[in-house]
Amino acid sequence: MRRIAVVGAGQAGLQLALGLVAAGYQVTVVAARTPEQVRQGRVLSTQAMFGPALRIERAAGLNLWEERAPAVREVRGVLAAPPGVQALAFTMALDEPAQSVDQRIKFAAWLELLAERGGRVEYRTLDPAGLRELAERHELTVVAAGRGELAEVFARDRPRSPYDRPQRTLAGLYAHGVGSPDPAAEPRARMHAIPGAGELYLQPALTLSGPCSILLWGAVPGGPLDCFADRPAPGEQLDRIRAVLREFLPWEAELWGAAEPTDPGAALYGALTPTVRQPVARLGGGAGGECPALGIGDTLVVNDPLTGQGANSAARAAAHYLTAIVERGEAPFTADWMRQTFELFWQRHARHTVDFTRAMLELPEHLHAVFAAAAEHEQVARRLANTYAEPSDYAAWLATPELTAAYLASFAD
Repeated sequence: MRRIAVVGAGQAGLQLALGLVAAGYQVTVVAARTPEQVRQGRVLSTQAMFGPALRIERAAGLNLWEERAPAVREVRGVLAAPPGVQALAFTMALDEPAQSVDQRIKFAAWLELLAERGGRVEYRTLDPAGLRELAERHELTVVAAGRGELAEVFARDRPRSPYDRPQRTLAGLYAHGVGSPDPAAEPRARMHAIPGAGELYLQPALTLSGPCSILLWGAVPGGPLDCFADRPAPGEQLDRIRAVLREFLPWEAELWGAAEPTDPGAALYGALTPTVRQPVARLGGGAGGECPALGIGDTLVVNDPLTGQGANSAARAAAHYLTAIVERGEAPFTADWMRQTFELFWQRHARHTVDFTRAMLELPEHLHAVFAAAAEHEQVARRLANTYAEPSDYAAWLATPELTAAYLASFAD
């Protein structure tokens, strides 16, 4: 039985570990926190899982909350220009419903499920020296530890990483009691763009205390929405949210009068620099000489949350790596195999998430035409919605002004 270690207990790491256990591998997961510590901690993300990623979870028997989590079939998009005025609005229909499950629920339950199914879990933190020691004891070590210290052992891929600083600062809140502008259309997500200031995304979700709403600000650094840097407690954050909504999105402010945070850990803050890293870390130094480790998920590809690709891309990466590992049979997990495994995933999926997210951050002129067309044509709005679910479609119609113009020409009168 081949021995594999997975460092990190998030979407990519736990999904891969559970898949490996089901395939008959001896799996050790190193997790920083126990299930109870995860449940009692702060929210981890504002995750929205689209249809393709949910299908992967469903096929693996990991969709434990499908009947309880709200099924989101539409996204209402609004362009607020100038601030406080709805200049453009459209509804985007998803071909498959999306869902959001608080990762405190998901990861805690998956850790427990892994132990039940025969996986080994070590609850501790690792530094690079500890990672090297772990890798020396396993035939393959996969690092799914997110953006922390261990990510730094993977070299930055400069040609694929055009940014050297965050493009947005982030502030999220899980809340109960948020109203709806159209109760008959619920559950529906809402997305607002405020040119020059940032974006607001609202989505129904399932949290520890039941159904809720998640709010996420993506603020242009130094702009008027960038007002949460001191990381206020959830109650204070909610007061500021109401004030910002009254100024920039007054129609949303009306819906937050009865809102309250879901729990003491309901607030989330951060700022991510979109980054791509080389897939192989050579840890070296042990009796066996150079000791490679393979990265996965946010360890290698960090996108701004604007397009909601993080958890979706992690799920796809875990499925891709699982197939590659099984197909490897008894052959050694060499550094060349690691690079080839990631490069195939990059070409099939990850590069599209990077390109799509960069376009949405920078909003080139031809995307303005897409939003205008989406307000007039249901088919355009639907295709835009489903590009979030399947980012590879970006290359077919959004990647260049010429592709977009050719597509939109079919809707001309």
